[in-house]
Amino acid sequence: MREKELVVGVLLAKASRALRSARLLLEAGDFDGAANRAYYAMFSTARAALLATNAFIDPNVTRTHSGLIGAFGLHLVKNDIVPKDIGRMLNRAHETRLIADYNGEAVERPDAELLVEQATVFLDTLREICLQNKR
Repeated sequence: MREKELVVGVLLAKASRALRSARLLLEAGDFDGAANRAYYAMFSTARAALLATNAFIDPNVTRTHSGLIGAFGLHLVKNDIVPKDIGRMLNRAHETRLIADYNGEAVERPDAELLVEQATVFLDTLREICLQNKR
C-alpha cells in the first residue's frame, strides 16, 4: 500500500512540474511547447488517479496514450468517479498535443491558454480524488 502512495505522489509531482513548464512556455510564446507540457501534466495526473483509485488495468493497456485515455474513461469517468467534463478535457488535450507535435500545424495562443487552464483544473480535481482515496 505504501508503495502505491509513493508512486501516486511521484506522478502528481511530475504532473505539477509539467504544468509549471507549460506556464513558462506559454509566457515565452511557445504555444506548441505549452500544449505539449499541459497534456503531459494531464497524462501523469490520469495515471496517478487510476492507480490511486485501485482501477484494475492491464499494465500493457496504459503503455499507450490511447490506452491510458480509454482506461481513464472506462474506469473513472463511466463509474462517476471523475466528472464527464473533466474526462473530455483529457481527450481535447490529447488532440491538441497531436497538432502541436505531429500535424505540422501551430497551436494558437487562445488554444494553448485554454489547455493550460484546463490542465490546472484537471490536476487540482484529480489531486483531490487521489487524496480522498488515500484516506
